[in-house]
Amino acid sequence: MVAPERNDPIIHVESLTRDYLMGENVVHALRGISLDVFPGEFVAIMGASGSGKSTFMNLLGCLDRPTSGIYLLDGLDVAELTGDELAAVRNRKIGFVFQSFNLLPRMTARANVILPMAYAGLGQATIERRTDAALLAVGLAERGSHRPSELSGGQQQRVAIARALVNGPSIVLADEPTGNLDSRTSVEIMAVLQQLNAHGITIVMVTHEPDIASFCKRVVRFRDGQVVEDRVQTPRDAATVLAALPSADGKGSST
Repeated sequence: MVAPERNDPIIHVESLTRDYLMGENVVHALRGISLDVFPGEFVAIMGASGSGKSTFMNLLGCLDRPTSGIYLLDGLDVAELTGDELAAVRNRKIGFVFQSFNLLPRMTARANVILPMAYAGLGQATIERRTDAALLAVGLAERGSHRPSELSGGQQQRVAIARALVNGPSIVLADEPTGNLDSRTSVEIMAVLQQLNAHGITIVMVTHEPDIASFCKRVVRFRDGQVVEDRVQTPRDAATVLAALPSADGKGSST
């Protein structure tokens, strides 16, 4: 398959539906979603509980299959893939960042970051180089030997972001990445994501917080399994907002 051109969408979704059987009733979680995401975009997916945004993210992340419709990821037709092929796509093309961090508590930050590369079977030299680069990118180069319990919530989320980056994914999917963080730390995480996006990382993020969505370049709003709003905006600069905020102790960063 020919690699997509730079101006081709990295995500192409057309007439996507997802139905669930609940007893004798059919729940139409997605009702014909059509959407393109292009390389370098930073997209916020918003909507009330039950709007379909989480179902949509599960489909984008190859964690579920659509009932009908088309989903092309980097030009690849996801519907044609076997279970093993889907797992390979998830590990190679998609980086995941979750609200609950999902770090292994007995492993160091560095070991948590290494995990996706170990599954991919990469050589030790490549693993070490990529781990160093990812921890440096999220500002944790000196914290790699710490376990999650020795890190703040913001630092744990930075580890999760580093882990999402190490296999050089086509896209990072972030599901409420600031949901368990205080206001200042949330802005710090958005500053990290904006920096990564500025270096070409494509990000799709679910959030229910308008303040957090304001840091994204584009906002897509779901209601009842359909897109009801899709707009481009000038994002707030998280680093500028952060500089104007008081730190947690009045002296320095909370992360």
